[in-house]
Amino acid sequence: MSNIRTLLGGCAVAALMLPLATVAQTIPADSTAPVTETAPDEAKDIIVTGTIAFRNRTEDVNPVLAYDLDYFQRFEPVSVGEMLKRVPGVTFTSDVLEYDGPQFRGLPAGYTQVLINGRRAPGGQADRSFFVDRIPAELVERIEIVRSPRADQPSEGVAGSLNIVTKEAATFEGGFAKAGALINKDGKFRPSLGAAYAGRIGEDTSYWGALNYQERRNPKKKVSLRFDDENDGPRDATNADFNNTELQADTRDGSDLSGSAEIRHDFGDKGFVRFQGFFVDTDREEFESSVTYDGSDLDFDGIETQLEDINQQTYTLSSDARIPLGGSLELGLAAGWSGYREDTDSTVMVGDNEDDLDDLELDDVSNVTIKDDEYTGTINLGFGGEMARFKLGVDLLRKDRDGVNDGDFQTNTFKIKEERYDPYARVTLTPTPQLTVDAGLRYEITRRTVSGTAVASADYETETLNPSLHVRYAPTALDQFRVSGARTVRRPNYDFISPYEDEETPGDDDVTIGNPRLRNEKAWGLDAGYERRLGGRGVAGINFFYRDITDVIELVAIGENGDGQRFTPQNIGDGKTWGFEVDLSTPLTAIGLPDTGVFANYTYLDSEVTDPFTGEKRRFNNQPHHVYNVGFIQTVTSVDASFGATVSGRSKATESNFDETVELKYDPDLEAFVEKRIGKNFVLRFSVQDILRRTKSETFRKYDGNSVAEILANRRAGDIDEFELERENAGPLYQVTIRAAF
Repeated sequence: MSNIRTLLGGCAVAALMLPLATVAQTIPADSTAPVTETAPDEAKDIIVTGTIAFRNRTEDVNPVLAYDLDYFQRFEPVSVGEMLKRVPGVTFTSDVLEYDGPQFRGLPAGYTQVLINGRRAPGGQADRSFFVDRIPAELVERIEIVRSPRADQPSEGVAGSLNIVTKEAATFEGGFAKAGALINKDGKFRPSLGAAYAGRIGEDTSYWGALNYQERRNPKKKVSLRFDDENDGPRDATNADFNNTELQADTRDGSDLSGSAEIRHDFGDKGFVRFQGFFVDTDREEFESSVTYDGSDLDFDGIETQLEDINQQTYTLSSDARIPLGGSLELGLAAGWSGYREDTDSTVMVGDNEDDLDDLELDDVSNVTIKDDEYTGTINLGFGGEMARFKLGVDLLRKDRDGVNDGDFQTNTFKIKEERYDPYARVTLTPTPQLTVDAGLRYEITRRTVSGTAVASADYETETLNPSLHVRYAPTALDQFRVSGARTVRRPNYDFISPYEDEETPGDDDVTIGNPRLRNEKAWGLDAGYERRLGGRGVAGINFFYRDITDVIELVAIGENGDGQRFTPQNIGDGKTWGFEVDLSTPLTAIGLPDTGVFANYTYLDSEVTDPFTGEKRRFNNQPHHVYNVGFIQTVTSVDASFGATVSGRSKATESNFDETVELKYDPDLEAFVEKRIGKNFVLRFSVQDILRRTKSETFRKYDGNSVAEILANRRAGDIDEFELERENAGPLYQVTIRAAF
């Protein structure tokens, strides 16, 4: 094994000295799949069209859902997050009208891998998740939901992987521009502008460039009602003693400047070389004010304000190539760098003067600074014929993360250095045109060093063999069955592995100690699904899934700390999750309505994990049982117009912490659009979100005691120390957009 490591280490050094500095770990195109040459779409055929778009029906051997931008664009999504709320099994636990950390299959956001153009993009979140509300929908060609990975794809993404594909030069020709405005219910508006162009240089070279600027504002109102219990502990507010009322105003206001570019040159027999770049720069302010009133008489108790000045940047540079070597041999190369920068200042002010709410004193100032770089690489060799195709390769990654960790409790300066060497082998067998079998092995070697101010560095090394097997059977041109099995990995949160002891976390009297020895979570997964093509454009599908997860990581109490507790993250044992996803996307041609498109999906979710505090079985935190989305689009050809609506929702979920439980519920969300096409080059569109003025409801049940045992005893007995009801809403958000194609 040491020889393998030496060889792979040498490959890593060579890869990192490439002109682009790195080679990116990718979800590459499946070289075993049939290649269909198609002419690039013209801009006016994409931007100004009365044709209803439906979900793509992919022929990948592993289960992949693909949605082009025009599947979503009628509803004018601002970000990738707003796109994802319409696909099966995706939820968010964000504030109303916020869609930041996607949770596939209801699992926490850290179980979902987010990629841009098949390459990892580091985010600022401690759980390694990426906030997709920062990526504008305007730059997206399509999104892909990879339910189960092949051997030549990264093994991260226990719940699944999201691949965000930006516009590609080879599939688009012409240009477009757009101007729009987002209008809040109070009449304040924020503008958006965008432009892009794709063209060709000669017959073999194509290029693409786009720039997008958008401002967003989301003013929310929150009300919290708190009740004390000094008797036997109510299970609701009916027999509790009223304590206080807190009125909160929370406004998020900022802008995103983003762009993407690509140049591609095709040569020889299906050979190409491509260079891509992408960036997004977010500048946002979040201002929250809270006024508290005591008792039923609403006596003024105090005011607190918090202002966060958030500056975040994400960059990616990459290149990849497919080089035919003669015969059946193909060489694949990729190179790239991804970076994340954050500088966030937070200022807290407090006051106790009811007659002058602007009479505030400084209470706290803090700063979050993160610098995260990933240098990654791929080299592979493919060979074989139509009935058997082989692929051998290695993926390389080097991560450097410095600064202050934006995690649940960690606020100390730290450094994380991580190296990964992932050789893989894959074979794809096609014994008949109807049957494809793909099998592979991926061997992941991880070396990690965590160090920081005034603490000793800690090293961690692990090796994991991740096999995968995928079978696709298409007995007819209309039907296809898939069965997939794969082993996947989730790496620990950054804050959990930082070797610090932090006071006043997670509670005021508590202490939390990082654990750099945490093991990766690992999961065996099974997916089985069926799809049927409906008519010429529609598709319906159902997919069953199961994940058996080992070494689940949770924060656990390890002792007392004066009036509080001592906590540390640990691998607590095993968990499992299962469910099924149903989706339908089709025109109603069969009943004589070819200009009517319907869209529907439903996901059932369940799971089981042992609570580290109570020892009882429960679902994963914040996993709902049900997620759904239903909508329609109607084209009125006589007046060159369209309209549509969609409603989405989810059932309630529960979060279990050491000394509290939280019940989370969202009302259904209704949105609609109407558009008018003007000639062949213009479209005017009006859309509205949150028509039903949905409410986010949280119910907190908090427990107290003088020891760990007493707190847990009170939880078991239902002896509640404080009961809190919190309600949040934002109101309708309107959008007017005009688009032009040329």
